[in-house]
Amino acid sequence: MRTRFAVVFGIALLVGVLTAASVGAAMVGIYRNVMETTAQRSQLIKLSGASCSRAGAGGALRITIGKRTDACSLRTPVIGRDLEISATERLLSGTPTGLQKKAFLGLELRAGGGAKYQLLAFPLQRKVQLVRVTEAGSEFLAIEKDIKDLMGVNKANALRLRAVNSEPGKAQLSAYVGGTLVAEASDEAAGELSGRFSGVAIGAVNGGNGVIGSVDDLVVRARVLF
Repeated sequence: MRTRFAVVFGIALLVGVLTAASVGAAMVGIYRNVMETTAQRSQLIKLSGASCSRAGAGGALRITIGKRTDACSLRTPVIGRDLEISATERLLSGTPTGLQKKAFLGLELRAGGGAKYQLLAFPLQRKVQLVRVTEAGSEFLAIEKDIKDLMGVNKANALRLRAVNSEPGKAQLSAYVGGTLVAEASDEAAGELSGRFSGVAIGAVNGGNGVIGSVDDLVVRARVLF
């Protein structure tokens, strides 16, 4: 427990230092996890989801959704506000055929306290959603269809989500698939999201029991002001 706390505190402190004052900004990588070992995969901690099982498979973290669960979210050790998270995620063929079309791969920022920003990518629908979740419910900030870079079952999907404050209380969100900017949105009420966790998600709309996905090549970047 002491070691895990030290890692989390150290990364959170680094984010705070890197985002301290000045003009201009860049996103700089501060955490990477290639999911090759049990120790690396164990760095991701369950954030939400009633029934979520995990294992290592092919150098990736494999996540399986269980009964009465729509999605499983796992957080990284990085705690911060102005962050970017990217990962390679796959919807695996063990997912029941009837669930594959409504299954999604996801990234999350500013998660905690019942709120978060999400990028949800639906590989078989070739659709992405930028979602703002609070205790009041979910709000779709952007929905984009016909995303050609989204790949199907067992295919690698390179996803990236950025959330940075453009001014006090206002966040700018950007979503990428395969290096292409596919969706953008502004949130005028960003101050309502007090959470600072970053993470990944796998699930399906209206029940994800049986959905199987994998995550690897995870990177978190912090905004550095200079």
